Amino acid sequence: MSDAGDPAVTPGLVCAHHHLYSALARGMPAPEVTPTTFLEILERVWWRLDVALDLETIAWSAKLGALEALESGCTAIIDHHESPSAIEGSLDVIAEACAEVGIRVSCAYGVTDRHGPEGAKAGLAENERFLRSGRPGLVGVHAAFTCSDATLEAAAGLAADLGVGVHIHVAEALDDVASPERLRALTDDRWLLVHGVHLADDHGLAGTIVHNPRSNMNNAVGYARPTRFARPPSPNPVALGTDGIGADLVDEFRVAFARLREDDVTAGADVAWAWVSEGWSLVPEAKDDRVTWTYAPMDPWCLAYTTDVRATKVMVDGETVLADGRATRVDGDEIRARAAEQASRLFARL
Repeated sequence: MSDAGDPAVTPGLVCAHHHLYSALARGMPAPEVTPTTFLEILERVWWRLDVALDLETIAWSAKLGALEALESGCTAIIDHHESPSAIEGSLDVIAEACAEVGIRVSCAYGVTDRHGPEGAKAGLAENERFLRSGRPGLVGVHAAFTCSDATLEAAAGLAADLGVGVHIHVAEALDDVASPERLRALTDDRWLLVHGVHLADDHGLAGTIVHNPRSNMNNAVGYARPTRFARPPSPNPVALGTDGIGADLVDEFRVAFARLREDDVTAGADVAWAWVSEGWSLVPEAKDDRVTWTYAPMDPWCLAYTTDVRATKVMVDGETVLADGRATRVDGDEIRARAAEQASRLFARL
């Protein structure tokens, strides 16, 4: 994976599934009643957070998330966003924040019927408005279990009309185990099927599975066993995401490898690294970016057991956007300070 001329240089890494709006969530007040199920985690944590977002908190959360991605050698993010109280224009805010920092982003708004049919229509409209502006993105859907059949069909139809895929959580927990039956006739190879923990081996869905090992463990939803998706009866490419827990793909790779080895002690690090590499199929431009690391060689077997590997220099489109470990376009200290202020304001709204 290293550059042929320098074992400490690689292409820019791709986070195949992120929630940049979650960057401000660290330190948020704990729910009054501790969640004990996946649905309760959504209801008492994430669905409280997303409804409290406004355009200003979205902007600073995206800037912080983009900065942390850049510092981790990640030059491209495929983002999945939800802010039901501030839908219109939200994807522009995220795209502009990432551009300011100097990284690539593909945006999608997660359509859902949780806030009624008008909320679903507004989410579809935001996807369409943003994609018709010519910026990179997909049509977002939260998950089948929070959407009506009509909403799922409308999202799939919009994506087909615009020539893009759908970015959707699929079978993350048992609450969504019925989703394949509802989605099978709608999917195509451009779809991003996020998690897939409870998909059957013969699920029959087209698209790329995005594995998020740390998130799945944190939410106690089970292990996706992603190696099974690379073989019949339902072969799918597998990419690696973080589900909003930062964008350090090297660190996520280590977690993915450790979880893989727990399931199959014969598995090699190259298997888990292939999930990182699949990101370049999703965002090919990132393969032309260049990241210089504190460690060499950047070999999967070495990285699997080496901690604290950091990016020192990052070039995107030929421009140096990180030098000596610090962003060149923005003041990282200011972003962190302003993001902390916005986090306090966000927590007060919860």
